[in-house]
Amino acid sequence: MNQEIKTALVVEGGGMRGIFAAGVLDCFFENGFDPFDSYVGVSAGACNLSSHLAGQYMRNYRCYMDYMSRPDFISLSKYLRGGHYMDLDWFWEYGRQVDPLDVDAASKKEFHIVTTDAETGAPIYFVARPDTLLDVLKGSSAIPLLYRNFVEVENHILMDGGISDPIPIEFAIQKGANRIMVLRSRAKNYIKNDFIESKIVPFIFNNNHELRRALFKRASRYNESIAFIKSPPKGIDILEICPTIIRSDRTTQDKTILKCDYIEGKRVGRVAMKRWKNLISDFR
Repeated sequence: MNQEIKTALVVEGGGMRGIFAAGVLDCFFENGFDPFDSYVGVSAGACNLSSHLAGQYMRNYRCYMDYMSRPDFISLSKYLRGGHYMDLDWFWEYGRQVDPLDVDAASKKEFHIVTTDAETGAPIYFVARPDTLLDVLKGSSAIPLLYRNFVEVENHILMDGGISDPIPIEFAIQKGANRIMVLRSRAKNYIKNDFIESKIVPFIFNNNHELRRALFKRASRYNESIAFIKSPPKGIDILEICPTIIRSDRTTQDKTILKCDYIEGKRVGRVAMKRWKNLISDFR
């Protein structure tokens, strides 16, 4: 008897590197490729998924190439004056005005957003709902140091989901998925060793031992997720989709670089569709 298949699409975050996933998802949209039963996103990955699931074709591209490339959003001088280096407040308000997310459409499918509890350092997984989706996405994207505030949703104080569960493969499996595509924002051989996040940022939260511990463990947790992808449990198949070359970093605003990574995403998206169809056909 063939094993019952439940599929999931997991999308990693990565700030402006997320434009690669935006290209992959636009490629999927153009080809009517939507074979997944559930979706899980972290930070920028969750934001990319929300526009995709809403059917708002190229909204992600507009965000990266226009709104997120402005000094209103990312600015060292603003940060040095006491503001945010990555101003989510400005971006969320501007987005509401000029290119609003269709939160109703984005919440129709099984869509989970990863956040981190700022009090405990533990992951909190929200199901997309129209009334809370925008706030949850903002909380999932609230990177310590780059954004000075936290986001409160349903009595939880939230911050960047990538701290506690950067690539939520195991969560997708817990929800029943056994065939999973994961969209990475890093090259396949990348190993995380981020000095600033691992050594400096935790000391900002000296009075919160649980959160500080979670921040110290961020790099190792990321690398454990990659090891899990490479060697999943029996009965679980994971298709890892990575850029061959990723030129952007978390705060890149050079539109030439961003466009190159978007085009790379569309190219890789075509390969991903073929590889997925081959994977699934093996279990029919």
